[in-house]
Amino acid sequence: MKKPLRHVEEVADLGCVDLVVDHIGQLCTLDVPELDAKGPRRREGLAELGMVQDAALVCAAGRIAAYGPRDNVLRWLDGSGCSTAEATQVDAAGRAVLPGYVDPHTHTVFGKTRQDEYERRIRGETYLEIAAAGGGIHSSVADLRNRSEGELEALTRARLTEMLAHGTTTVEIKSGYGLSLEHETKMLRVAGAAAAAAGVRCVRTCLAAHEVPKEYREDRGQYLRIITDEILPQVVQQGLADRCDVFCEPTVFNLEESVVILSRARDLGLALTVHADELASFGGAVLAARMGADSADHLIRIDEAGRAALAASDTVAVLLPGTVFSLGLKNYAPARGMIEQGCAVALATDFNPGSSPIRSMPLVQSIACTQMRMTPAESLTACTLNSAWALGRQNEVGSLAPGKYADLLIIDGQDYRQIPYFAGRNPVASVFVGGREISA
Repeated sequence: MKKPLRHVEEVADLGCVDLVVDHIGQLCTLDVPELDAKGPRRREGLAELGMVQDAALVCAAGRIAAYGPRDNVLRWLDGSGCSTAEATQVDAAGRAVLPGYVDPHTHTVFGKTRQDEYERRIRGETYLEIAAAGGGIHSSVADLRNRSEGELEALTRARLTEMLAHGTTTVEIKSGYGLSLEHETKMLRVAGAAAAAAGVRCVRTCLAAHEVPKEYREDRGQYLRIITDEILPQVVQQGLADRCDVFCEPTVFNLEESVVILSRARDLGLALTVHADELASFGGAVLAARMGADSADHLIRIDEAGRAALAASDTVAVLLPGTVFSLGLKNYAPARGMIEQGCAVALATDFNPGSSPIRSMPLVQSIACTQMRMTPAESLTACTLNSAWALGRQNEVGSLAPGKYADLLIIDGQDYRQIPYFAGRNPVASVFVGGREISA
């Protein structure tokens, strides 16, 4: 049975058509209204891609105006009264089209890379051993504090441009390598400026609670007060972030400290997310669900209580298989069991200089399929619509539903399953953000 034409109700409100994509062989819209009204996708819903064969898609004023079987779309367009005089006409030539990727967890603003630590891990040192010896987050903090905003912006823009070329049209960017008011706000300014320059949509997250800086190791309480009384209020006052994150682990911020930080952030109007249960089963996922966080991220060590809490909530489980892969670990987050239990699962790169120098969402998809036994359809939903839910942007991006931003990809292939199948290859032929082609 053919999927019917879907279009915006008030065509006149959109103005002139700016993009028509015709001869789409396989259109993965991720638009299933009866499922999407219920919240992020779960269980069998993760595999529902809103597929249309032999399709066309119309965009107006930077948003999706209509899609469906191409004959129906073209007939609707003829009768809509919308001018196509200025529209870009694209022939997909039978290739697949899907929503732009949404990467909901990255640390893209940093200075130096840490390939020395990569080699040290190969030789047998652990993440915690390297950190104890002066590497890890503290190494990036020391480096970032000595770099100017201009230098950091140039580095970040280049990284975002590459991520965009691999199909990421919306990206979350955290602070967390500053660990002071001056440098945390610097990072967030850089994130916004670099994203604007690269042409990618950006959601900024304050992660001042990424680690306790060395200068406060003997007075943790004082740094906690700096986060709650100085950094978070200034971030909100200056409009530098939408969300607050905390690295909730026994060796970083404990549960009580995490509650203090997250409660303060929530009172200031920030959305919440939590680095949870990565290094130990510590209750971070339960805390995230209890506090109504948009997401709980990592979850390598999540226990049964954490899985049950996420399954019973709208907190999205953001899994980061690229981190496990890059660290050379054996145990991935239990994606298959979490899906079957009813957790809303999303995927992200965790792009950062230490534990996951991966910028490609297609590669993350492939790792998720082969190592966590997610199907290609589940992984695509986890990289798009559920990732949008994890950022609270589900009404704007993540699917090609009428009225959402026209952020879409034409892939170099006729079947979306070829994306994870051809691991390590960039499958993206063209990227459109707001109906405008960014790269080809």
